[in-house]
Amino acid sequence: MFPLQMGLPGGPELLVILLIMVLLLGVPLALVAVGVVLYRSRSGGSDRTEELEARIDELESELDRVRAGEGADDERREND
Repeated sequence: MFPLQMGLPGGPELLVILLIMVLLLGVPLALVAVGVVLYRSRSGGSDRTEELEARIDELESELDRVRAGEGADDERREND
């Protein structure tokens, strides 16, 4: 006699199903992620770095101006 229903999958069957899911879903997802990272690194990564360095220099000079202005304000308050 043949059973009319299949049994529930056990340990080895679940491992095979998991392996198939990883191959079908995980590998393409990882390849897409690597492609995006490579695309971003090749498309103007150095330009972005130069922009950030210029912005940092600008903010540092502004901070120096503010510090110099605060020192002058403190001296004025002491004289008053």
